[in-house]
Amino acid sequence: MKKFWFLKAIILGIIAITGVTFALMFVWNGLIPDLFKGPLITFPQALGLLVLSKILFHGFGCRGGHHWKRHQWKERMQEKMSSMTPEEREKFREQWKQRCGRFGKWDEPATKNSETKTTD
Repeated sequence: MKKFWFLKAIILGIIAITGVTFALMFVWNGLIPDLFKGPLITFPQALGLLVLSKILFHGFGCRGGHHWKRHQWKERMQEKMSSMTPEEREKFREQWKQRCGRFGKWDEPATKNSETKTTD
């Protein structure tokens, strides 16, 4: 049984790709012609759309798209923050808070500015 794991993986992969392709084809044919007056598509066209979306959104590389760039950015930010003094960190956070809103406060509820305003 351990000898055939590769064959099982290939067969399961083919079944998964076929299922996703049929699902895409049925969703496309159910929505696009009615909503946008677009054409009906066939199975090979749906498979082509899946391949095209893989190329456009994930690229050709084996690194899982652009995930490695986010990881690299996160590491650089952690290095930068760890080398700062607490005062520098707070100043940095305040600058980004002014630019982007609630930087670093994801787990805290947003403050309501509307409490001070009254409507007449």
